[in-house]
Amino acid sequence: MNVKLAYGHGHLSIDLPENRTTVIEPSRIPGLADERAAVIAALENPISAKPLRDWIKSTDKVCIGFTDITRATPNDRIIPWLLQHLSHVPRENITLLNSLGTHRPNTREELERLLTPAVVRDYRVLNHEPENPAELVQFGTTRDGTPALINRHLAQADVRIITGFIEPHFFAGFSGGPKGIMPGLAGLQTVMSNHGEKNIGHPRSTFGVTEGNPIWEEMRDIALRVGPSFLLNVTLNEQRQITGVFAGDLVAAHKAGYEFVRQSAMQRVKAPFEIVITTNSGYPLDQNLYQGVKGMSAGARIIQKGGMMILACESREGVPAQSPMDMLLRSAKSPEEILTMLATPGFLRPEQWQAQIQALIQRKAKVLLYSSLPDEVVHAAHLTPCHDISAVVNDRLQELDPGARVAVLPQGPLTIPYLA
Repeated sequence: MNVKLAYGHGHLSIDLPENRTTVIEPSRIPGLADERAAVIAALENPISAKPLRDWIKSTDKVCIGFTDITRATPNDRIIPWLLQHLSHVPRENITLLNSLGTHRPNTREELERLLTPAVVRDYRVLNHEPENPAELVQFGTTRDGTPALINRHLAQADVRIITGFIEPHFFAGFSGGPKGIMPGLAGLQTVMSNHGEKNIGHPRSTFGVTEGNPIWEEMRDIALRVGPSFLLNVTLNEQRQITGVFAGDLVAAHKAGYEFVRQSAMQRVKAPFEIVITTNSGYPLDQNLYQGVKGMSAGARIIQKGGMMILACESREGVPAQSPMDMLLRSAKSPEEILTMLATPGFLRPEQWQAQIQALIQRKAKVLLYSSLPDEVVHAAHLTPCHDISAVVNDRLQELDPGARVAVLPQGPLTIPYLA
């Protein structure tokens, strides 16, 4: 059978034996017939909040948080519609703030692709600066006593609007909601505390879990300390069409959105598989290996102990090269050594959470990577290069019992399988 994997800007076709392959995808949800009308309706009839226009006086300073180039949010649609809805607010009173978290700043060209050239030309657009103390304001501490730092433009605004999209998240339960503030607009040390080794290793820090998840609960608590924020989140199908709009109270609207996502994304399977093929949902989500750990995590939920996983993740930006994750991976001789380092008291590195999750997955299964990366880079990341997924799978099946099975997640973490 032929299966198309989401990969880069297109698809990667592979051939697999039909009688031994299970394809696991989200339930099909059509895009909304009129996306703009749905967004405006949600702004005018929000969940557990008054209509957005009623929040704002013409003299108010408004800060709009939006997701960066690594996210699939249709910013180029929802941000212009949102700004049109706020046409009674002078443009000089509006700041658009890129919720980078700890990611690199986006270039002007990237911001124009994200928001449209007209928005970048006509409004104040800023990249979040997670390592600049002058740009951060403290709101108490995290659970381990680290300062809880949030971008000052957001903190000092009269009205805060947080945009984004909701999908299952591999350690925060679901994306969207409070994540747009924490970690999206938080200081680096705050994010490192929240994403620390103990929290990442917690059994409830996983896909689809919010309550009882120490990472999500702390994100929520810190986000709420900043003050009321109006949420505008959307859900998407595999064609990046908007399937739902959830606006209003930061927590209540997010909950309505992630319960909607849960119904389509969470897919039950009866037993683990010997081989799992996964992706990172294509571009922009698979533009680097750092993001690709999410696809690994989705596949790891249903792989048999000692099994083989293949991740198709284009990684056009590398790991990225010389990023904290790249340097951490290169500093260790094995995934086990990474886990040992991270468990050492006082050891902290930016982006260590991705390396930790990758290493934990590799305790369970062998991980191969199909990508655009040179073999040397793949080996340095403690992964095995794969140049022909179909051939590797067929060769492995020849070595296994006749009952061995293959699972394929063509959309990667947009589908979250779980064992019955």
